[in-house]
Amino acid sequence: MKVILTQDVKGQGKKGQLIEASDGYARNFLLPRKLAVAATAENLNTMQQQEKAKRAQEAAERSAALEMAEKLKDCTVKVTAKAGNGGRLFGSVTSKEVSDALKAQYGIDIAKTKIVLPEPIKAFGGYQLKCKLGYEISGTINVTVVEA
Repeated sequence: MKVILTQDVKGQGKKGQLIEASDGYARNFLLPRKLAVAATAENLNTMQQQEKAKRAQEAAERSAALEMAEKLKDCTVKVTAKAGNGGRLFGSVTSKEVSDALKAQYGIDIAKTKIVLPEPIKAFGGYQLKCKLGYEISGTINVTVVEA
């Protein structure tokens, strides 16, 4: 019996996949637990439309990520911080501070979890931070730390 999985089933397949299952397994396990639906013409058509919509959404998100990476190339974010003797900062500049400054100065909203700090920023100066935008696309944020 052919069925379309509505959830991931261990040993069978992933959600949205068309599989061939034995009649008893499908009728007694998959269908009653709503893990799958019978592969009728209507359900197959619905599955194909959902896949098409998913691909279109992924393409839109990918193009938005590429556009965001292009915007980030031109931005230099200024972050102010307090420092003690010798130019060492009190604490460090975090990805949250960089994210907030980017939003305040340029109106670009990037989650702090997407900004990669290889090591904590503990001194004044210029830095280049990597930003993971998804779909294996990354941008570069230029950050300048200045004294408050």
